Amino acid sequence: MNLYDLTLHELHDKLSHKEISAIELTQSLLARIEHVEPKVGAFVTQTTEQALAQAAVADKSIASGTPLKTLTGIPIALKDIFLTEGVRTTCSSKILADFVPPYSSTAVENMNQADWILLGKLNMDEFAMGSSNETSFFGKTKNPWNLECVPGGSSGGSAAAVAAGMTVATLGTDTGGSIRQPAALCGIVGLKPTYGRVSRYGVIAFASSLDQVGPMTKDVRDAALMLQAIAGHDPKDSTSVAVPVPDYSAALGKDIKGLKLGIPKEFFAQGLGEETKTAVEKAIKQLEELGAIIKEVSLPHTEYAVPTYYILAPAEASSNLARYDGIRYGFRDQVPTELIELYKESRSQGFGDEVKRRIMIGTYVLSAGYYDAYYLKAQKARTLIRNDYMNLFDADEVDLIVGPVSPTPAFRLGEKSDDPLQMYLSDIMTISVNLAGLPGMSIPCGFSQADLPIGLQIIGKPFDEETMLQAAYAYEQANDWHLKRPTL
Repeated sequence: MNLYDLTLHELHDKLSHKEISAIELTQSLLARIEHVEPKVGAFVTQTTEQALAQAAVADKSIASGTPLKTLTGIPIALKDIFLTEGVRTTCSSKILADFVPPYSSTAVENMNQADWILLGKLNMDEFAMGSSNETSFFGKTKNPWNLECVPGGSSGGSAAAVAAGMTVATLGTDTGGSIRQPAALCGIVGLKPTYGRVSRYGVIAFASSLDQVGPMTKDVRDAALMLQAIAGHDPKDSTSVAVPVPDYSAALGKDIKGLKLGIPKEFFAQGLGEETKTAVEKAIKQLEELGAIIKEVSLPHTEYAVPTYYILAPAEASSNLARYDGIRYGFRDQVPTELIELYKESRSQGFGDEVKRRIMIGTYVLSAGYYDAYYLKAQKARTLIRNDYMNLFDADEVDLIVGPVSPTPAFRLGEKSDDPLQMYLSDIMTISVNLAGLPGMSIPCGFSQADLPIGLQIIGKPFDEETMLQAAYAYEQANDWHLKRPTL
């Protein structure tokens, strides 16, 4: 098997035993990028020279004989939403097309302590607003399993890059399913931690009460290792929670006999594709055969998740994106002679249609005449949605909740571009997890007749990523879905 096909933990072992060098590994990834990037379009910025220089530093660290940290010598590309000091960070928007940040996000700084290697920045929906990676200013990313299909979004470039072997692993962000949905559509593992588990400092904001950073990897063990590297309290982030970070790898391999898994009947309602339903039901049956106890449960307010999300998220976006005014940084229109005209022209030209749509919706629901009717009511609905989950968890009825990630496998490029509502419904299975602030993950559980991946979603209690990983690993070890690779 080629080096670029191996997992993070496999490559760590090879580097530790000096079977390969960091430069050799990096060159393998760079050659893979050169070969398949023109087909997939996953990168916004490539940092080839920097990567080779960092690989040389990592090799010195390896040669010194000191025990290697998990990420030492591992080439990784990042979603282009993480600030990286001295490296262009665009959020796939024209308004930030030339922005080079003066500092790095906390997640990146945590990784910097381990001599990792930055391959570049990955394409995404503009400002993380989208479910298909079609709203990027830099062009559409394609699904490596079928180049006529979307990779999902907003972390579509990240999912495609991992699936295509262009990065060993990556970090994404999940506001309403933006890690889990593209992971499912590209046949990889995607993990959204509990809100507050990973620092958001230095991550360009979309909706601050929903955004969360998480790993996207080739298998469950890699997800545990990546989460270990970035989790923890950060005083720079007021939403970061000071709770102990366990050893996530220690949860892997534990028996799941007696683990109570709740299956929400609302996740299997009208709109779920037959192929997805069949694959997920088979996965649930297999978990039962592995010793888990399966129980049908109800999350009665799930039907309100999409409208609630598409009031709250745009409201927060309209506030967060007010900072892009053409004055301090980012794109500035050169023609206007008046200040108001400068604001209007810079934002009109700098933002794409989907971003403008959400800013307008958000501004509307926050306006004086409609705040109570929409925003306040949505906040109350959010509480009800969270209570649905917490009632099950607090009563010890279930340990985990299991179901589909996306209603269907990857759809074709352009299929939903002209119908925002249909596009928004792509995240119907994932949105409520963000509204409730819970951890959730996607793991591969099968393929459609068209050979497109299907994902299984596992949802855990707050700050109980361990149990989620435990169940995911048990299922993964009983299958070979995670070993399959697209042909490019």
